[in-house]
Amino acid sequence: MTVFIMVGGVFTGAQVWQETAALLTAAGSEVHPVRLTGVDAGRPAPPADVDLETHIADVTAAIDAVDAASGREIVLVGHDYGIHPVLGAVDRRAQRVARVVYLDAGMPRNGVPALAAVPDQALRARLAEQAQRGDGEDALAPPARDEWQRWGSTAGLSDAALDRLTALAAPQPLGTLLQPLRLTGAVAAVPVTGILCTRNGVSVDMLQRLVDFGDPGLAALTGPQVTFFELLTGHWPMLSCPAELADVLRRAAAGGGRRLRPAGADEPPAHLRPFPLDVPEPPRDRKGHVDFHVPAAEGPRPAVVLVHGGPVPAGARPTPRDWPTLVGYARMAAAEGMVGVTFDHRLHDVADYERAAADVTAAVELVRADPRVDADRVALWFFSGGGLLAADWLEKPPVWLRCLAASYPVLAPLPNWGLTGSRFRPDRAVAHAGALPVVLLRAGRETPEVAATVEAFVSAAEGCGAHLELVDVPNGHHGFETVDAPEETVPALRRAMRSVVTHLTA
Repeated sequence: MTVFIMVGGVFTGAQVWQETAALLTAAGSEVHPVRLTGVDAGRPAPPADVDLETHIADVTAAIDAVDAASGREIVLVGHDYGIHPVLGAVDRRAQRVARVVYLDAGMPRNGVPALAAVPDQALRARLAEQAQRGDGEDALAPPARDEWQRWGSTAGLSDAALDRLTALAAPQPLGTLLQPLRLTGAVAAVPVTGILCTRNGVSVDMLQRLVDFGDPGLAALTGPQVTFFELLTGHWPMLSCPAELADVLRRAAAGGGRRLRPAGADEPPAHLRPFPLDVPEPPRDRKGHVDFHVPAAEGPRPAVVLVHGGPVPAGARPTPRDWPTLVGYARMAAAEGMVGVTFDHRLHDVADYERAAADVTAAVELVRADPRVDADRVALWFFSGGGLLAADWLEKPPVWLRCLAASYPVLAPLPNWGLTGSRFRPDRAVAHAGALPVVLLRAGRETPEVAATVEAFVSAAEGCGAHLELVDVPNGHHGFETVDAPEETVPALRRAMRSVVTHLTA
């Protein structure tokens, strides 16, 4: 028999697990949703007296309450914030635990408080500032019914489920978010399963791409004891799809699930595979973090500035300006008589969009100041997660920006990025694009979470009469240049580049 010990996320107590617990019990498991001090009814405490160690003690007590002589395997499930007290308890009782399940949760690190995982970046900054000053409230009030989206995707929640989530919510003692998690390392020996709620913005394929970038912090996810499942729902699956969650938890306890491939294990990762077009190699001039791919043409030439996606780990090598896809686009531009530009910006985390935007502006200024470039004829071309950086240029297009292009872009923040109130909303900024031509390469087999942002952008562009040209790759996937057949992608690449060049030379 498996014993499931389940710990809820921020604002939620044991009651949130009711349906899932009943289903697991009916299937023969023993289930113990943990009642957290200062959060659950029946476990009252002044918020100022409750911190992360308090909740770690609650979870440790739940482990200790299971008879060690029974031979039953203990599986701990941590949802959202709940993974922090789960890991703290498992670190102290590693020999008692068969598996840890991260349910739509981050990857806590030793010495880092749970505040670092709060998705709302503005709220996170405010709480951190208050903690430094030593003032502010002792507990964080739960969201109102229409505010849950700031904490995760509510996709899949019925009106009744959202009402129930709101009714069950309790203030979160701030000490639970501000006290650093302390780990000895013992937890590293315990097998792990991650359950990703894809409507909240993360999928197994996305994780694989991050691993392929060479992020050393994610290398542990490729170990033989780590598996993954996906649920096509938002951030609260215990309310939106309890039966599916119960099924996945049983399979996780049995060691099932997908595994990630170590970076470069079998073949080059997608972002380092060859570009599908054999394009002549023009001279390349490197100025700081900016590379100029210069055509054999007289006089200042229009420029195509390529803005890579992300987040890309700071230690990734090669850096994006040397990736085959970006270099391939730059060479295509040079073959058309344009200056193709690749550069590196500092989008290493979803909290980095402000500084990445500043990097884009600085690179564009450097490009326009170069004597080989016609400063009045520049196009910006955005890729993947870099698509959010297009918002500033759509909001107030400068006269010299003759075209804006994007390939499989993210055009609105994903739910778990914590950017709900930020300016990085191309789907809204396009209403101010005016006469700026926009060329959008759309992947027909895009991941659903990214495709939703693209469709929102297209709908907004059509609604405001923006000058939008769609170039579809019907069977293309995210990053289609190096993952799909050339006969599918090459015609779209040529058409899009031809359109951009036409706008630059008109």
